[in-house]
Amino acid sequence: MRMRHALAAAAAAGTIAVITAAPAQATEYSSALKVKGVQYDAPGSDSNRCSGGNTKDEYLTVKNYSRTTTVNLKGYIVKDAAGNKFTFTASHKLEPGDYVKLRGGRGTDSDAGNVVYRQNCNFIWNNDKDTIYLLKPGGSRADVHSYTKTADDRDGNGYITYHG
Repeated sequence: MRMRHALAAAAAAGTIAVITAAPAQATEYSSALKVKGVQYDAPGSDSNRCSGGNTKDEYLTVKNYSRTTTVNLKGYIVKDAAGNKFTFTASHKLEPGDYVKLRGGRGTDSDAGNVVYRQNCNFIWNNDKDTIYLLKPGGSRADVHSYTKTADDRDGNGYITYHG
């Protein structure tokens, strides 16, 4: 009520009142680890065969954006909107500025090669739209991104960059 009377009084006095609202902002989680990018649509025709398929060409890049803290990926979870998930079960330390590519398919994890394989030949990310969740070991969100092919992949190459 008071605001309405104040605005009415200002209008009657010939004063223009301007009310501004802060712009909507994306949720930013307090985590050094964030999703750097996702190759959600592997190049070529999708084939989830373990031998000769292209699930290894679908990957998610997780980067340590801290300038000073090393982060161990053990216990972090990556999942999609449907609940398909991968848990980092082994110790994999990311130095400040370092990254890891979480690839589909089967392979040998390598700290030196910055790669971890899901050991699963099924695709995890949908080619039309999905949501990527990066969860801390305790279950809280480290980072979340939703995408649609039409709105977020402007060049149509199946890759979307987040956090630069």
